[in-house]
Amino acid sequence: MTHMFFFLTVALYGCATFAYLACLLRTSPWLTLWAGRILAAGFTAHLLSTIHLASKIKYLPLTNMQESLSFFSLAIVGAFIFFERKYKVTTLGSFMVPVALMMLIASSTLHGEVRQLHPVLQSNWFWFHALLAFVSYACFTIAAGVAVMYLIQNYFLKTKRLGALFQKLPSLETMDEISYRCLTVGFPLLTFAIISGSIWSEKAMGSYWVWDRKQTWSLIIWLIYAALLHGRLTIGWRGKHAAILSILGFIVILFTFFAMKHSITW
Repeated sequence: MTHMFFFLTVALYGCATFAYLACLLRTSPWLTLWAGRILAAGFTAHLLSTIHLASKIKYLPLTNMQESLSFFSLAIVGAFIFFERKYKVTTLGSFMVPVALMMLIASSTLHGEVRQLHPVLQSNWFWFHALLAFVSYACFTIAAGVAVMYLIQNYFLKTKRLGALFQKLPSLETMDEISYRCLTVGFPLLTFAIISGSIWSEKAMGSYWVWDRKQTWSLIIWLIYAALLHGRLTIGWRGKHAAILSILGFIVILFTFFAMKHSITW
């Protein structure tokens, strides 16, 4: 049943991707409505697949790259649905849904065996840490997608190319607000993820901070978003530079996620 829900999710995310990309070419309330419905159905199937797998293996599926990619995709779609409904930014789906789909497809190409849970991971602090980290990363992914849209819109305004795509993108003010909301949600979650991860590390390995690669790069990510949030709150840092830093933070997240090989020591 897990596989059935999983492949149904891939199919629905694929259809939603085409629907959202079509929204860039043609403004249609009907198309917008069905793009959202298809994505919501895909998210439901994805959630059911994750729940069924968790019930079968008796722990949250977050312990290898295959499971983590799938869960990251789930978190991104969930975060996007929330922001789309709150701010009515359908165009954002053209940037976010393909990312979630690619992560899910990549997940399906990896081998993930059901195995005995490593003793180091048998801690509630680990699950708390992992969930917070993934939700925070999903918020930062949305922020990066909005930042890309912001730079595109800003380019159109500066060059006065006010064509069809310009009309479909949200205003700079709306995108700046979404970016800020993602930051104010994602940064505290990342902070608590690092704190809970340190507590887990102490209980599992006898030290709050062991300075391994995963912890070091997690700290770098925290510093990037701390600098971005500090700049916005103290000197009103917005616009192009904030968008670029948001994209940089997301690139570092991806590097940490993939290059660190997602070992259990994180």
